Amino acid sequence: MNPRAAARTLLFLLTEDWFFASHFLARAQAAQAAGWRVIVLASPSEATARIRAAGIEVIPVDFSRRRLNPLAELRLALQLARLYRQLKPDVVHHIALKPIVIGGLAARLAGVRAIVNAPTGLGFVFSSPKPLAQILRPFVTLALRLTLSPKGAKVIFENPDDLQALTAARMLRPGAAVLIPGAGVNLDEFAPAPEPPGAIRVILIARMIHAKGIATFCEAARLLRGQAEFILVGAPDPGNPDSLTAPQLQAWANEGILTWLGPRSDIAALLGGAHIACQPSTYREGLPKSALEAMAAGRPLVASGIPGLREAVVDGQTGILFPPGDAPALAAALAKLIASPALRARMGAAARSRAAEKFSEPRICAQTLLVYEALISGAPP
Repeated sequence: MNPRAAARTLLFLLTEDWFFASHFLARAQAAQAAGWRVIVLASPSEATARIRAAGIEVIPVDFSRRRLNPLAELRLALQLARLYRQLKPDVVHHIALKPIVIGGLAARLAGVRAIVNAPTGLGFVFSSPKPLAQILRPFVTLALRLTLSPKGAKVIFENPDDLQALTAARMLRPGAAVLIPGAGVNLDEFAPAPEPPGAIRVILIARMIHAKGIATFCEAARLLRGQAEFILVGAPDPGNPDSLTAPQLQAWANEGILTWLGPRSDIAALLGGAHIACQPSTYREGLPKSALEAMAAGRPLVASGIPGLREAVVDGQTGILFPPGDAPALAAALAKLIASPALRARMGAAARSRAAEKFSEPRICAQTLLVYEALISGAPP
């Protein structure tokens, strides 16, 4: 432990604790090892026990991603401001757009200046063509201009496209942006394994929302019926207005073109039992952790050529990129890999090497801790 940092408090604010457990727990543990007291403010779930077992404090807050009541959000901001005053964090780390806006207001009211804002992708409001997203977009844009990069804050982006988009929208103060590619991946847990015998398996691991390209995957499975087994892993996300429903997913499974396994925790084993990974997201991503896990597991990745996935996949080397929403193009890319064990092996090995070089958890944790230290010291990260 670093004695100089022993009294420092790092506070994470995000909508739901399961996302923290999945994407930020390693960074929180790295901060603990460096001497920080770590506290998480989020809506609780079964993930709370896992976070507390790691020695991290969890304080439940009444976050709802679907809630659009401005008065309710103002009350939440005031509640958070009271918590910020009580906890006296040295650094607050706001994760995703809603916590950035509400947490930014709370921080201003509480006088907290050392802020890390992490958009982790531009989300439903900026990515979806749905009418609700278009209605909300100007209001969210205005709110982000006020809260994203106040004086003293740093903004962590997972891909350069999002950084450029928000810079062009004049949301960023000069010098505020830091590029850290994704959540990182545990290279020991997600280790390469020989391909399993039997039928070729194509696996898609994601939240079951429309923006993840589930329908495109389904149509490609129809086009390649009988050539491979297609597997969906993940649960609907009722807190997201873009969510699929269980009956929709079960209908595809009943059609016989794919298997829907629902939510699973044995992701490394599932990747080891597959031959090809797929990420057919329709709109922009941050940098999906499931893509990094597939790469670390030594599986070639077929992904749509959108922001976030372009940073993960080197087209023709570690996998294949295809135009988003284009099911025939996805089917053609998958067919190329289905037909060639040698190509799968070459791309899988290159994917593993890229994951180790750019996306390992220790590398991402170290880069994030440098941002915290820069905020405390006033030096550039």
